[in-house]
Formats: sequence, C-alpha cells, structure tokens
Amino acid sequence: MQDDAEAQKVEQAFTILDSRISKVALGESPLQTTSITLGGGSINVNGPDETEKGRMTIQIINQTDNTKEEFNCSLGTVEYIKDDRKIAYEGGGVWSNYGSKGGTIMVSPPEFHYNGVTLTLPIMTINGRSSSSGKGDIDIAVTSDNKPHILYPNVSASVLRKNPVVHDKVIVYIESQYYDAWANYADTLIYTSATVDDANETAIIEFYTTPPMGIFSLTNKIKMGQVNKSNLQPVHDFNFHFEAAESQGLNPKKYEMKATSGTKTLTYSLQKKGGADQLELYVTYMDTSVGPDYIEHWEGIDVFSIGGEQAEEFSSVDLLNESFIMEYDPPLQDGADTDFSWGPSNTTSELPNVVINTTSGYDQYALDDITQHYIKLMTKEDPIEFSLDGGSQDPMDYSTSKVTLNYDSLGNVITYLHVTQNELNAYVVN
Repeated sequence: MQDDAEAQKVEQAFTILDSRISKVALGESPLQTTSITLGGGSINVNGPDETEKGRMTIQIINQTDNTKEEFNCSLGTVEYIKDDRKIAYEGGGVWSNYGSKGGTIMVSPPEFHYNGVTLTLPIMTINGRSSSSGKGDIDIAVTSDNKPHILYPNVSASVLRKNPVVHDKVIVYIESQYYDAWANYADTLIYTSATVDDANETAIIEFYTTPPMGIFSLTNKIKMGQVNKSNLQPVHDFNFHFEAAESQGLNPKKYEMKATSGTKTLTYSLQKKGGADQLELYVTYMDTSVGPDYIEHWEGIDVFSIGGEQAEEFSSVDLLNESFIMEYDPPLQDGADTDFSWGPSNTTSELPNVVINTTSGYDQYALDDITQHYIKLMTKEDPIEFSLDGGSQDPMDYSTSKVTLNYDSLGNVITYLHVTQNELNAYVVN
C-alpha cells in the first residue's frame, strides 16, 4: 500500500511536470522546474541518442503510384523507476507501467489532437542525459529555445508536404515502451482507432484522406474512400451520365469499371448487345483469398435506356437504382461457393447474411442492394479506385460525361496535417 501511495505521488508530480513542459514549449516560460520525491527509486532523463526510448514516425502514402513521404522524431523520456514500476513523461503525455502487477495506463494525455478533420502533432523531444536515485527530493528543470521545427506543412522540404493533404493515407507509428497505452488513448478519441505491433512495441494509427465527393467530369480513375459499414446504406449517390464521343454513339462491346482491393475485385460491365437503344449491366465480384474460383456474378434483368442519336446519344446509369433488378447468374466454376460473400461481417463476407438461391429460379436483388453490399466489402481495409476502360474504341466523351459520387465515409479521415518538433532540454537538479 505504501508503494502504491508513493507511486501515486510520483504520478501527480509528473502531471505537474507535463503541464510545466507545455508552458516552456509554448513560449510562456523559458525555464520550469518540478520537484519529485524519489522514495527509493531512480529518475532518468533519456535523450534521443538512446533510440530505444521512443520514436514517432509519420508516413504519408499515395496508394495510386505507391509513393510515400516519411519523417520521424525521437521522443526521449523523463522516467521514474522503482523495482519494475515505471512512470514516464513521453511525447507530451504521462504514462504509468505497473510491471508485474500488470498493464500500462495513460496518466495525462499526450500532445495529439484530432477533431475528425485536422491532425495536430506538436512532437515533444526530450534532450539531455542525467539521472539520480535515492529517497530525497530532486528537481527536473526544462528549458527550450521556443523555436519549433515545422515538419508539415513544409513545401521547402518536399512539394508533397502541403495542405490539404493530397495523399491517400497517413500512418502514425509510435515506438515506445508504453505503446499499448498510446494505442488505448487513440481508441478513446471520438474519431480514431489504433492497432498494435507487439513484437516491435509500436502503436499504429491510420488516417485516410477522403477523395472529393459531388459531381465531376468523367475520368478513367474514380477514387472512393472507406465507407461506414455500420450504415446499412452508406453509399448515397453513385451514378453516371454518359455522352457519346463520336458518331458511332454509345456502342460499347464491353465498358468496364473495375476496382481491386487486395484479393478482392469488383467489376461493373456495360454492354450494348441486346438492342440499339439500351445498355445491359453485369456485376462480377471475386475474392481469391477464399479460393481461386470463388466468383459471384449478376446479370441485369432490366436495361439502361439510350437517348438521342449517334454522336448525340446519352445514357444515365445509376448504380444505386432501387427498381433496377439484378439476377444471380452462377459462374459455373468448379468449387465455387456461390454466396460466399453474403454472411456475417468479417474479412471476406458482409451482411446481409443470406443464402443466394443458385438452383432453379435464381435470386434477384435490386442494383442498390448489390452495390451497397460489394462497396462495403471492397472498402473494409482501404479506399479503392475504379479504373474505367472502354477498350480501343472508347465510346464515352469524357469532357461532357459526368459522375456523381457521395457516401458516408469512415472515421479516421484527415484533411489537414500540422506537425512540429519541439526541442526541450531537461536535466536533473540534485
């Protein structure tokens, strides 16, 4: 009980230390000191030359061309140790490790601010190396030149370090003895969640940029962020207004809109083969992680009409059309489980949990149901990008055709990023 009471007093002292370090970092005071009673323990200032004492790495990734921008900062710590009990200031927060009694908790939150739009990271780096042990009182002194290094945005360091963030994903890696408490803290925030790499003692927090939504001119690439799968119908608009490019009109032998996410592939195929004034739709989904022959294929019972003549032809294709009926068309692949993706929500399936009738009288669903289901599956892990391909004689006029895309995006979305490194000099005063 006495040890617990002493540790609690040290935690309170570290909370005061945290507050006073913030004053130094913000330029409110050039020097702050905090008294700590050692009580038979030791205190250490561990500067960043000791790489095992914490590091924050930020990666900004463009998934389209597989490029990334990366920068990192050592954190350093002010750490109290008694037996296997540890209490530390790191990264603007205070952390407490209970050792053999189990677990690590956050005592005071770190300098990590995210409001669902902007991520602000004033990274606190502790410089210096000193220590003391015994039962008496010591002071921790902290100074700073109050000249933070601006890491992001910083176009002088790289033209890619600009706001709004133009890449697809931002990942924050926090290597620390207290990584599990860092991850738990991120999970308590409204808009974030974290995973842990136990082997490397790292908390991992991922953020995504949301591709633009609204009405746009048609392009060969259409990006879509992760949708909120807890919403039964997270996609609000996904429709196309196609206009013909030349006098042959809208006459695609096979106009494909294909997206790939890891082992999953979703393809919408438009074909003009059942008549001169209509487009037929086929939807194919496959996931090779389930098996090489696991394919689900749907054929439109209805068609999309084509208006106008020749170069003036146009068609509106709404992939969320609730009255456009699709019928299951067995892929005739040996070993295929024909309704493998319609089940409990996990890595390879998504609600609704239904059995697709693959014998006589194949099941029919509205196109809206088909699109909502597969988009939730496709965006489980990452945003996706549809590639549009009309072949060598693409019939679409991309300058006049339009696409409308709106959806309920998942949390952990980032638009603006602000990262600074604040250098702090700390030392023990006996």
